[in-house]
Amino acid sequence: MIAPAAMDLSATALDWAVFAAVVLFALGFDRAVFGRGTHMSFREAAARSIVTISIGLLFSVFIFARHGTDQAVTYLVAYIVEESLSVDNLFVFLVIFSYFGLTEKRQHRVLFWGIWGAIVMRGVFIVAGSALLARFHWLMYLFGIFLIWTGLKLAFRKEEEVNPEDNVALKLARRFLKTTKDFEGDAFFVVKDGVRRATPLFLVLVVIEFSDVLFAVDSVPAVLAISNNIFIIYTSNIMAILGLRSLYFVLSGMMDRFHYLGTGLAVILLFIGLKMVGTDFVKVAPFVSLGVIGGVLAIAVLASLLRPPSPPAPPEARREEHEPTPEQQPADEQ
Repeated sequence: MIAPAAMDLSATALDWAVFAAVVLFALGFDRAVFGRGTHMSFREAAARSIVTISIGLLFSVFIFARHGTDQAVTYLVAYIVEESLSVDNLFVFLVIFSYFGLTEKRQHRVLFWGIWGAIVMRGVFIVAGSALLARFHWLMYLFGIFLIWTGLKLAFRKEEEVNPEDNVALKLARRFLKTTKDFEGDAFFVVKDGVRRATPLFLVLVVIEFSDVLFAVDSVPAVLAISNNIFIIYTSNIMAILGLRSLYFVLSGMMDRFHYLGTGLAVILLFIGLKMVGTDFVKVAPFVSLGVIGGVLAIAVLASLLRPPSPPAPPEARREEHEPTPEQQPADEQ
């Protein structure tokens, strides 16, 4: 049995300083070039996504220069996994925003603060998960089994309607917070009759943050299976999250087109779960992981484009399918 792997804290202050500078540059560049417009066209969202994804991928060059080929490839694997899982989760955001009737301007505001909340929460999850794995090696098998179960669940899931009203965080917020009935501009809180009240926009933010916590339950074990280096895990997560807002507006109108993406993500989670379970017996090289994950995603996207989803049947056709034929009708009705 291989001894438990300790958390890798080899990153220096220079590494973290460069990472912080890159994040600030990405945010500053986005704001300076694209401004703070409340409307984001498809072209603008695509341009923003290309910039942020390029920055995320190019950061691997810095890691290569500082820590070598293996760590750079490991970063790319973790980055691609996190970016892929984020794309699948954007559908839930779309349902939540549609349910609450948020304008595009309000969606921008919620996503902006939601991303900053995710940056903090991912750090907490990653440090806690790494510490637990370093102390209790058997958790590696538990995480692996969990990812295998999640992959199987994702592979065989049926189309289910997401109902934000069932969200536990929303129910708790409504129970313990004084809220207003209507939106108050773009404010999260307002003071009415001397009482500070949360607006429906803050409730949407609560639902988004809680959803991200649930997403982290899948994604953090996945990246912990890829590396025990805190710097690699955290930077890959944050770089992937950084462009989530613009990516949402790119994909919001065509998420249904990538209908095989869920199957591809299921295969990736199964691969990573099996990798975790067999960590003490079989070592998978970073280049192999990158090839498997990149290949599965490419096949899923290509299959989605080559075989578009079937259009839903018109209401009349669906009604006719359920209407009984004369042979099926009871005798007293014929």
